[in-house]
Amino acid sequence: MSIFLIIIHVVVCIALIMIVLLQTGKGADMGAAFGGGSSQTLFGSTGASTFLSKATTVAAIVFMLTSLTLAYMSGGKVSKSVVSDTPAPITQPAPTDNPATDNNANAE
Repeated sequence: MSIFLIIIHVVVCIALIMIVLLQTGKGADMGAAFGGGSSQTLFGSTGASTFLSKATTVAAIVFMLTSLTLAYMSGGKVSKSVVSDTPAPITQPAPTDNPATDNNANAE
């Protein structure tokens, strides 16, 4: 299942990049450069929603859904650790006699 989602994710990612690169900019008309107004006044200053803008929206939604799904699927995995297999070290009590104090006592 995750392999299938990764393949879809990569294909949609490449498609999204290509769709965005194929689109023209907002001020690409020559009339807009000289202040001649909008050539597409029927749909407003932004123009009609083109096929590429709709395809960008669909590809972005699919990309986000696959990203969230893959993140959710990878977050639930519990792997066994090598640290949990090792036993805890044995704690030994500290020695009661201090050799540093014995040397000072012998020196006097």
